[in-house]
Formats: sequence, structure tokens, C-alpha cells
Amino acid sequence: MHSDLFAQQNMAKPAAAPGMAVHNAKSIVYAVDGECYARQGSMVAFRGELQFEKLGQGVGKFLKRAVTGEGLALMAVRGRGEVWFAHEAANCFIVDIAPGESLTVNGRNVLCFDPTLSYEIQTVKGAGMTGGGLFNSVFSGHGKLGVICEGNPIVIPVSAQAPVHVDTDAVVGWSASLRTSLHRSQSLGSMLRGGSGEAVQLKLEGEGFVIVRPSEAKPQQQNG
Repeated sequence: MHSDLFAQQNMAKPAAAPGMAVHNAKSIVYAVDGECYARQGSMVAFRGELQFEKLGQGVGKFLKRAVTGEGLALMAVRGRGEVWFAHEAANCFIVDIAPGESLTVNGRNVLCFDPTLSYEIQTVKGAGMTGGGLFNSVFSGHGKLGVICEGNPIVIPVSAQAPVHVDTDAVVGWSASLRTSLHRSQSLGSMLRGGSGEAVQLKLEGEGFVIVRPSEAKPQQQNG
């Protein structure tokens, strides 16, 4: 049987070592030898002896999600084998976090991560309750984090001389060391006239970077 479908870049290859790797622009493959974590529903295929367990919200960091209504709906993948993760054909990237580093990521942009990483769901400082509140996950420790982005990401350096303002519906993540606050770019008169639709942004100051996607977030569908 012959087809471009079977091109070499599409074929699954045996894992060279445990851990995650980019299979292609839209998926990450994880060679599990023990355990890893991923967003619920992101598994598209697996082979080997693997078990998938939904993680509850009753203890520790998972309780925060129940309180805020935000954060990460996670599952644990345990055993030995290979699993492919993807989400709505979004672009996939791997961030290698070294000891002493930390990254703030919007929960909607997390795909999978190593068990050696820890995360805390935190309220974005200065964001108040705009848009129902901004709650992001701060990853630290040592290991790899799989991130998804709808479209090609825009990575913008932030410096003390050049703070950056981002749309809260487009932001993917930023250096955890940056200071955050809300910035209102419209006058009251403009807002009363209907405004531009860009009334409030997240302002980031300090030294680091911010990642945004080239589109605003889609409205979350309520499961009924």
C-alpha cells in the first residue's frame, strides 16, 4: 500500500529513552516507565501496559481547582509503554525546566508533564476577579512540560525598561518572576460608548518573557 500518509515523518518510532518527545507539530509522545501526568482526555493512542487514572480534587493542590473552578483537570498515566497526547490539533512544544526555574502557564495550555515537576494553582496578582478571576499554574522543579498553543506562539521579551501588556484571553504563560497587574487602556467615555473590546490587559514587568497565542480564547462550553 502506497501513500504520502505513510511518509517517514508520520511513522511512530520506538522511543530512544523514557520521557516525552515531540512526535510532530501537533502531538507529543511520552515513553512512560513509571508515571506521568497529562490533561484529561488528551490521550489519542498508546501501546504497552498503561493505566489511566483521573485525579480528583479532594486533597492538596487539587482542592484549589474545586475552589477556584479553574486550573488543571489531570490524569495520571502509570505503567510501561508509549502514549501519544494531543488536543484539538494545537501546536505542541516541550519546555525543559531546570532547578531554580519556574514558569507560569495558563491551565488551558498544559498538555503533559514529568512527575518530577511540581505545580501550584495561583491567583494572578493584580488581576482581581476580572473575567471571573485569573488562575494560572506555576511549574517548578526539574523536568519537562508539554505545552499547547493554538497557532504559532508569539514570545515577547520583557525588561525593566519595556513592560508588556497582553490580552488575558490570549496569554499562554510567562516567566514566574515577572510582576503582574491590570492595565485599563480605555477611558470611561469610550467604555460607555461600547468600547473597542480591549478594555483591560495584563501588564507584566521585570525581566523575563511572555508567551501569547495569535488568537483569543474560545468561550468555554458548559457540559450539561
